Amino acid sequence: MKNKGKLLLISLIPVQLIVLQILKYFPEFVEVYYSTGIFPLISETLRFTFGWIPFSVGDVFYLIFIMLIVRWLFKNLIKVRRDPKSFFLDVFSSLSLIYLFFNLIWGFNYYRIPLHESLLIKKTYNLEQLINTTERLIKKSNEVHLALGFQDSAKVQAPYNNQQLFDKSINGYQKIQKKHPNLDYQKSSIKKSSWSLLLTYMGYSGYYNPLTGEAQVNDLIKHYGFPVVSCHEQAHQLGYAAENEANFIAVLATINNDDLFINYTGYIFALRYCLNEIARRDLDRYKKMLPTVHPGILKSYQEMQDFWKSYENPFETISKTVWDRFLKANNQTNGIKSYNYMVGLIVNYYEEEPF
Repeated sequence: MKNKGKLLLISLIPVQLIVLQILKYFPEFVEVYYSTGIFPLISETLRFTFGWIPFSVGDVFYLIFIMLIVRWLFKNLIKVRRDPKSFFLDVFSSLSLIYLFFNLIWGFNYYRIPLHESLLIKKTYNLEQLINTTERLIKKSNEVHLALGFQDSAKVQAPYNNQQLFDKSINGYQKIQKKHPNLDYQKSSIKKSSWSLLLTYMGYSGYYNPLTGEAQVNDLIKHYGFPVVSCHEQAHQLGYAAENEANFIAVLATINNDDLFINYTGYIFALRYCLNEIARRDLDRYKKMLPTVHPGILKSYQEMQDFWKSYENPFETISKTVWDRFLKANNQTNGIKSYNYMVGLIVNYYEEEPF
């Protein structure tokens, strides 16, 4: 009887895969009934349940989960030769159940309407548009850099601690939700990860925990990266699963924040993406534009680059490869490398909007 139940669960794996392939062709259905229908209730309930707890409950759950897996493997691996059928039934029936649960509480968001369609903006752009937007970003970044009271050659230092940055990040969402109701963010649940060192070695600034609805931020990253990462993970809490879309929403939330320092982090984040895209398209133009950026901003870029370089290791490469393939398997065709779409959103959204 037990084996029949396990076989039934295993038979659901291909069914789930077929359903997901079908959902690719019905993003409007996913958007209406799941991403803006069921999921907000799931997400808000999880944030309300776990958001008030001062530590990351999701990190504790993951630790317990890993310990249980290790314990189960230790107990059962020695039985593989004796009863391989039972072992594989246990493994694949469990994977089927986990995959089903994952999609129900989060994964269907990968199949929603693309952000450029829901915001009614184009995603394509030409080099001239890119250069124009980048020049405006340079001008604004330089202005805010000086307005914060730093010389053009000095790196900006954060005036807040991590918790204060968490608290202030919500303000940007309160501003943009007036124009974009789907970006209404309530019941905050954002915390520093207990696994920050491990995240750093894996090459990640943060992550969204679908089990608890918590947004986790790596507290080892520099403070000027904190607001953008916080807003990025909050975008995931709102059901925007694609990394490039969460990055763009983070730009909107930081640039529209009432706090000047948080504005600054959003401007230099967007600027870095646009500069990198120009470098890919027209290296000579990039070399001419780079000296117009304040040296203090470039020092911050270099500091962040040096930070990540100091933690480079083979495990990061493996981790990024696995995540890239996971994204591609979940309707994100460009995987991790989706800079062009992110830049396209910035260029087209702000083409006629003031910075």
